[in-house]
Amino acid sequence: MSLKTIFQDMRSRSRCVVQDASAPPPTDALDQSCWANMPQELLREVLMRIEASETSWPFRKSVVACAGVCRSWRAITKEIVKTPEVSGRLTFPISIKQPGSRDPLLQCFIKRNRSNQTYYLFLSLTSALNDDGKFLLAARKCKRPTYTDYIISLHAEDLSKGSSTYVGKLRSNFLGTKFTIFDGQPPHSGAKIMKSRSTRLVNLKQVSPKVPAGNYPVAHISYELNVLGSRGPRRMQCIMDAIPASAVELGGVAPTPTELSLSNVELFPSFPFLRSKSNADSLLSEPLGSQKDGMLVLRNKTPRWHEQLQCWCLNFHGRVTIASVKNFQLVASPENDPPTAENEKIILQFGKVGKDLFTMDYRYPISAFQAFAICLSSFDTKIACE
Repeated sequence: MSLKTIFQDMRSRSRCVVQDASAPPPTDALDQSCWANMPQELLREVLMRIEASETSWPFRKSVVACAGVCRSWRAITKEIVKTPEVSGRLTFPISIKQPGSRDPLLQCFIKRNRSNQTYYLFLSLTSALNDDGKFLLAARKCKRPTYTDYIISLHAEDLSKGSSTYVGKLRSNFLGTKFTIFDGQPPHSGAKIMKSRSTRLVNLKQVSPKVPAGNYPVAHISYELNVLGSRGPRRMQCIMDAIPASAVELGGVAPTPTELSLSNVELFPSFPFLRSKSNADSLLSEPLGSQKDGMLVLRNKTPRWHEQLQCWCLNFHGRVTIASVKNFQLVASPENDPPTAENEKIILQFGKVGKDLFTMDYRYPISAFQAFAICLSSFDTKIACE
């Protein structure tokens, strides 16, 4: 049997497993595959070769298909496939919650749909600015009287609050100057859930979650007020609640989740979305400096004024082609210490390349989810910053 035939058979079995997941399968359903009894040494060698050969999308579908064959294949595949930090590849859905590679920047792009206020994140497949890309995340803007939410989902169409593909959200204040990024699952063991009086748990008898579902604040973004209305670039800072400041140093470590708890979200369609005005306002107006000691702080790199072009300029190394107030580069803030080479590294850069097309490049210690949420804050209208 050829390798292509094996892949086709594995993919068909993987789809069957996914489709039948809603119904309670027999306890050994995943172990009935004809591939389940393959000798472990041979299986590991086969999977290692597949992982090494299928290095980019769409060919990495074969790696995902291997993980869907049966439990033994899934366990070995998960062991072989390294995190984005090590491999520089995004393979499974959990990859969007894991920190990116240390070098180089992982290249992505965002497409904006103005008609329905939806944003789509894609992984770049080539160095070109116009490739099709691999879909990663989608977000929809939901405007409220006193705040705005961006609901972030793994599905391009299903962007409701109670969706089983919900991964988090971005919330802004009325002025669009302060934002909070919420994760749908705890980013680390000590994370605290943000509760609200409006929290309502449904189907509680059916739930036995490994981790509590809800909204966990993982970052705070603030834009400096432009009281005088002077023309110039925006000034922003991001305080990453879940990432220590030491993560950007040599040998530094950031939390790396290993499981994506989508099943918890599916059974808890009503999340604590901070509908209480008092709760929402107190969170967004909380002094950022006093509560985030030891956390990683990112600040936008100051652009230089170009006399000949008569504009503010940043070096995006060809990844940005159109001047826009939304363009930015974020670097680690050294606080009171003198800047080092590690602090000067660009952690996230975002810029315009078309009417509704933007590039987004990020690296360790932030994840694709966190980077996408930060970039969404740049799209939001800023009454007091323009």
